[in-house]
Amino acid sequence: MKRLMLVYLLFPVFLFSQTTGKVIKISDGDTITLLLKGNQQKKLRLAEVDCPESGQAFGKNAKQFTAAQVFGKTVSFVETNTDRYGRSVAKVYYDGGKYLSRELIKAGMGWWYFSYSKDASLGKIQENAKLKKAGLWQDKNAVAPWEYRKMKQELRNNKRIDRV
Repeated sequence: MKRLMLVYLLFPVFLFSQTTGKVIKISDGDTITLLLKGNQQKKLRLAEVDCPESGQAFGKNAKQFTAAQVFGKTVSFVETNTDRYGRSVAKVYYDGGKYLSRELIKAGMGWWYFSYSKDASLGKIQENAKLKKAGLWQDKNAVAPWEYRKMKQELRNNKRIDRV
């Protein structure tokens, strides 16, 4: 019984423990692939940030920024969730504790994903990036990625209806 209680109490520690891996691929600004011990690959969706899609303005810039920050480096990460595509959502840290999502928001390469974050300090960092017109904030008509994805989905749905 005591062992069962210990496992029950420590399970969250193991589940959310920090792990390390080498960044071997950048899919886009907010998705990276790591090489873990035992030559296992793990795809991570960055927590608390949503970067422009590849077809959007600044999508390539966000991907380049992420690559410049972490490609080829060993990073640590803490998994926080799983997204609807089955990817692990994680907080990624590099270069002595820099939080990658925070750096993306600060550079104006991504939006604070407030729907999936409780860290209001990231909202303040985003407001500061807007004031400085950093990155995507140079475009006064910047479209949030979640709005862009919604518009693309509506277009696909309309095309399906037109074919019928």
